[in-house]
Amino acid sequence: MLIASPTQVNPVSKGTPKTITLHINGAAHTLEVLPYVSLLDALREYLDLTGTKKGCDHGQCGACTVLCDGKRVLSCLTLAVMKDGAEITTIEGVDHPLQQGFIDHDAFQCGYCTPGQICSAIGMMQEGKAKTRLEVQDAMSGNLCRCGANMQIIDAIMEGMGHE
Repeated sequence: MLIASPTQVNPVSKGTPKTITLHINGAAHTLEVLPYVSLLDALREYLDLTGTKKGCDHGQCGACTVLCDGKRVLSCLTLAVMKDGAEITTIEGVDHPLQQGFIDHDAFQCGYCTPGQICSAIGMMQEGKAKTRLEVQDAMSGNLCRCGANMQIIDAIMEGMGHE
């Protein structure tokens, strides 16, 4: 049996850095990133936009949700190079009545998931698919609040959609 030594196995390539431009919250940012850098890490580590949170890093909690070209995406599962030229909105760039709704409905406890919840809710509202409370709950099911403020979050979103 032939067993390859570590030097005989294909070396893990870190890749060649790519130069990309991300339009974030209305400002263009040119970055040089390795191909495997997630959008989340590019935002947090390269641009110090720490409002977007790293939760599970597996796309299961939604804490990292941002808007790319108006659509909600999980930035932990999105490679930064895939979004070269995209318009990205992070919580730092959000100015939406929904934020006041979250305050009015006490829709956060620790607040960690709030940026992702708000970005996801704005994206969901722009999709225009969810109309009822049940549909909103379903459309927001990818964002988890571990503190248990889900009902208040849905209340805030329903109010934001013009439903009490």
